[in-house]
Amino acid sequence: MEISILQETSSGETRVAAVPETIAKLTALGHEISIQSGAGTRAGFMDTAFEDAGATVASTAELTTTNSDVVLCVAPPDDQTISALPEGSTLVGLLDPFNAERTLKAFNANDISALAMEFTPRITRAQAMDALSSQSNLAGYRAVIEGAQAYGRAMPMMMTAAGTVAPAKVFVMGAGVAGLQAIA
Repeated sequence: MEISILQETSSGETRVAAVPETIAKLTALGHEISIQSGAGTRAGFMDTAFEDAGATVASTAELTTTNSDVVLCVAPPDDQTISALPEGSTLVGLLDPFNAERTLKAFNANDISALAMEFTPRITRAQAMDALSSQSNLAGYRAVIEGAQAYGRAMPMMMTAAGTVAPAKVFVMGAGVAGLQAIA
């Protein structure tokens, strides 16, 4: 199977749909992987890391997806990229299905099967593919870091020979995945 990974075009998006570790596992299973040049740069992965893992680096999305059976992305691609996808291919990513009228029309026009990771069941057997929980976990962690930056004082209790700094009192709203990570 030929699998392609796109470079994200959304402003502020720093994630990449697959990392070199994943590429190595997929190539070991016999899949051919191509990745758009620079796709992992904002996530901290150079093209050479993907090549070392067995992927072919292509200069544009069109070259990356020319013969693809499956295309991986984080956010929905733009119309130009969707129209360049091979007819009958499958696109997998966080596709924002509830706000996807534009992309749904483009998928249908190009006979693209779209698998929104948001619709992966949140059950034990599918836990390794649960994109919402993993991203919420990271959001809760980051919320505390950003909150501590805005707070401007030390968060934990600190005891030194000169005295004690009392810990900050923080109120975490919600006890879902993000809230539980923030509490931790």
